[in-house]
Amino acid sequence: MPKFSVVISVFNKEKYIAETLKSVLAQTFTDFEVVILNDGSTDNSEAEILKFNDPRIRYFSKENQGASVARNFTIQQAKAEYIALMDADDYWYPFYLEEQNILIIEFPNESVFATATEIKRNGKVFKNSYSLPTIANNAVIVDYFEASQLDSVLLSISTVLKKEVFENVGWYDPKIKSGEDTDLYVRIGLKYKVVFSPKVCATYVVRKNSLFQSVKKFEEKANFEAYEAFEKDNPALKKFLDLNRYSLCILAKMEGNKEAFKKNFQKINQENLSKKQQFLLRQNKTILKYLSKTKDNLEKLGLRLGTFK
Repeated sequence: MPKFSVVISVFNKEKYIAETLKSVLAQTFTDFEVVILNDGSTDNSEAEILKFNDPRIRYFSKENQGASVARNFTIQQAKAEYIALMDADDYWYPFYLEEQNILIIEFPNESVFATATEIKRNGKVFKNSYSLPTIANNAVIVDYFEASQLDSVLLSISTVLKKEVFENVGWYDPKIKSGEDTDLYVRIGLKYKVVFSPKVCATYVVRKNSLFQSVKKFEEKANFEAYEAFEKDNPALKKFLDLNRYSLCILAKMEGNKEAFKKNFQKINQENLSKKQQFLLRQNKTILKYLSKTKDNLEKLGLRLGTFK
């Protein structure tokens, strides 16, 4: 039985899946399998996948049922105890699984493991930032909500979970079309601590045609209403959810969805937002779109201002 099952679901990623698979197969730690599902792609994704002749790859193909169903399927087919999440258009450094194996050995009683990541957007690469105290190069055990108030310490390219975690907290929610991963991480954060390595081991690529960018219906986005009952006794969770509600408010205002803005705004404790975030919530649709465009242009020059953070 392999140490890791790398799980990848693919929908119309013909331009990217080959490079993703190359980064997985190039790992210095080689005791793993790859469970890959072609989730009803209508492009040449299948042809790109089938170019790889590696005995560690187990390939499946099904009709498209959405990202959550596809991810659940790959995890359920996994043979290993440790599930390594991976997206079909991102990349690992060759030492990623080796670093995760070190974390597992160092913290044998834990179940959730993650490494730092970098983000590639508008042709430039930036290191993600986390709400952690200054640490050296050593791994630490962190509270998910406390550590993820800037960028999330759990991402679908940098997280390894014991398979039993899904049995304890549940699977990806098929009703959520965008943000299903964050919804899962909230459930994980309520029950588990995260072993986090500050070593950057993976690259997350933001693409303009991503699912998050394309979903416009707020009922298809994660709204976190199921977790409101836990906020009173968990200030870190409350702040984490308020920051996510803030992001939903910005999207709602930019899309002209007054009802969604009001619904999320009234739940936010303004003390959990920075002065800049409070200022942005007061701006109109035109100004927010202008600031968003300016932010993108600055990032093309290598400047990450984090305008909406």
